[in-house]
Amino acid sequence: MSYFSKMKGTTKSPPAVGWSEIFWSWIGSFIGIAAAAYINYRIVDKTDLVMIIGSFGASAVLVYGAIRSPLAQPRNLIGGHVISALVGVTAYKLFPGQLWLASSVAVATAIALMHATKTLHPPGGATALIAVIGSERIHELGYGYVLIPALVGPVIMLAVALLVNNIPENRRYPEFWY
Repeated sequence: MSYFSKMKGTTKSPPAVGWSEIFWSWIGSFIGIAAAAYINYRIVDKTDLVMIIGSFGASAVLVYGAIRSPLAQPRNLIGGHVISALVGVTAYKLFPGQLWLASSVAVATAIALMHATKTLHPPGGATALIAVIGSERIHELGYGYVLIPALVGPVIMLAVALLVNNIPENRRYPEFWY
């Protein structure tokens, strides 16, 4: 197979999901993001902490909309964000004046470590990148960023996923824990 012919793909698009799946994905993502955002804007916002980051939107797609994906399981959700946050903060501290280098080191190393620890969660790449390119408020958190938001936020989203994703009979979450 030639290099360019690989880019044609080998399968058809997956089938559409039913309205029930769409409904429960909407409910879960609404409640999960609402919980983290409420804590951020009503409680944490009065401190120097940050409770919600952009990568949580992508996590919501996985843990409420693609619940059977290996990338959406609890180990990946929590581990992917925590490992990536740790890597991102470290990269920023190692290369503070070279954001292009810190950014690329953070994302590439986060992916490698998530692979090595079986915690691959694509939003983790964004969590690592946010640690580097985020606001001064994010940078001031230092390694606190690993705990709040990168650990606590996904734990909140996981709690909601466990409750909401198991309400309908035809949905089950998680597929595995470890």
